[in-house]
Amino acid sequence: MPLDIVILAAGQGTRMNSSLPKVLHTIAGKSMLEHVVDAGRVFDDARLHVVIGHGAEHIRSAIKSDDIHWVVQEQQLGTGHAVQQALPFLRPEATALVLYGDVPLVNPATLKQMVLSVDADNLVLLTVDLENPAGYGRILRDGSNCVTSIVEQKDATEEQLRIHEVNTGIMATSVANFSRWLPALNNVNAQKEFYLTDIIAMAHTDGVCINTQSAMSEAEVLGVNDRHQQARLERIYQDKQARALMAQGVTLMDPHRFDCRGQIQAGRDVIIDVNVVFHGLVELGDNVTIEPNCVISNSRIGNNSRIKANTVIENALVGEGVDVGPFARLRPGTVLDSGVRIGNFVETKNAVLGVGSKANHLAYIGDAEIGDDCNIGAGTITCNYDGANKHKTVMGDKVFVGSNSTLVAPLTIESGGFVGAGSTVTKTVPAGNLAVARGQQRNITGWHRPEKDKSQ
Repeated sequence: MPLDIVILAAGQGTRMNSSLPKVLHTIAGKSMLEHVVDAGRVFDDARLHVVIGHGAEHIRSAIKSDDIHWVVQEQQLGTGHAVQQALPFLRPEATALVLYGDVPLVNPATLKQMVLSVDADNLVLLTVDLENPAGYGRILRDGSNCVTSIVEQKDATEEQLRIHEVNTGIMATSVANFSRWLPALNNVNAQKEFYLTDIIAMAHTDGVCINTQSAMSEAEVLGVNDRHQQARLERIYQDKQARALMAQGVTLMDPHRFDCRGQIQAGRDVIIDVNVVFHGLVELGDNVTIEPNCVISNSRIGNNSRIKANTVIENALVGEGVDVGPFARLRPGTVLDSGVRIGNFVETKNAVLGVGSKANHLAYIGDAEIGDDCNIGAGTITCNYDGANKHKTVMGDKVFVGSNSTLVAPLTIESGGFVGAGSTVTKTVPAGNLAVARGQQRNITGWHRPEKDKSQ
C-alpha cells in the first residue's frame, strides 16, 4: 500500500517559555520537526503531511520544502482533532503513519518495521516500557494479553498508573480505518480534547487486530515539553554521535564535551579535544588534531593539520600540514595550501594562501590571492573595501610584508617584492623591489617630556 505520513506539529509548547513554536527548537542545531521529517523521508514513496497551528507561518518560513504538504489546525483540540484535519488529504488506499514533531529521535528503522507489519485488518502501535512512566498513556490489555485501549495519565486509576508499558503516540493503520474511527471521537475526558488514543478502543470493539511493537530504545520515543527534556535529548543525540566516531577510531578527549550539529567525515588517528563544536558537513583528514574550544563549520581539514585552541573556521578549505591558531578566524572563501601557518588573532576571508605562506599574528587578509612562501607581518591588513565595492590584493611568490603595513586594494605585489614595516602601499610593487611608504622621521632636539602637575 502507498504510505501517507502525518506529523503533528501544531502545539504551542507553553512549558518551553518561548515565543518560538516548540517544534522549531533544536536538537544538534536542527529543529525537532526537521529531524522527524527526515525520518519520514526514508520512505521513497511516502507523502508527508505536517499539521501546524501555533506559529504556523513561522514554521512554514523556517522549513521550506517542496515535499511537505502543510495542514492547518486552526484550533488545537487534541491529537485526534489534529489527524482529523489531515484526513481529507490522505489517499483512501494508503497506510497512514502518525508521528510527532516534538519526538525528534525516532529511529527510521523502527518506522520501517512498523509499516511493513501493517495491513488492511490491523493497527500497529509503538510502545515502550519505562521505569518512570509518569505523563504517558498506559497500555491496557485483557486477560489474553491483547491490547484493549489506552488510558491517559489524568484519566487513569491508581492501578492503571502502575503499568509501565506506555503509548508513544506513534501508530500506523489503513486510511480506511482512520476514516471510520476519527469522526467518532469525542472529548469526554479531563482535558476536553479529542484523543487519538481513543481509536484503540474502537479498533478493539471492531475486532481489528492491535499489534504492538517495542521501541528499540527509550530515547527514540522521548518527547520534548520543556528545556530540561530538550537538554536531555541533546546529550543523548551527542552521545550517539560520539560513540559512532570513536568506533571509527577518532579520539575524543571527553565524549561528554563534544557537539556535532551536522555530519563529520573523519580519517584515521584524528584527535578532538574538549568543547569543540561542528556545524554542517566537516571533513577531517588523517592525523588531524583539533584543540579545545574550536568551532568548525562546513569545512575540510587536510591530513596532518592542527587547529589550535579557540579557533573559528567557516566554509574554508585547509590543506595538508597546516597550523591554524590559536584564536584565529577563517571566514568563508578561505583556502590554505599545504604548510600554511595562520597564527593567533589572524582573520582571513575570501583569501587564498599558497604553499608555505604564513601570517603568524595580528593580521587581516581579505579578498586576497597570496602565492607560495610569503610572509605577512604582524599588524598587516588588506584594505579590501572602499565603502561600496570589494577589491583584491594579489601577491606573487616569496613576498615579504613587514609588520604594521596597510595594503590598499586593488593592489599587486609581484614575486620577490618586499614591503617595509609600517608602510601604506597603494601602487604595484614590481618583482624584487622594496616598497617603503611612510612619513619621514623627525628627531626634535631640546624637547622636554611632560611632567605631572604636583599641585593636583
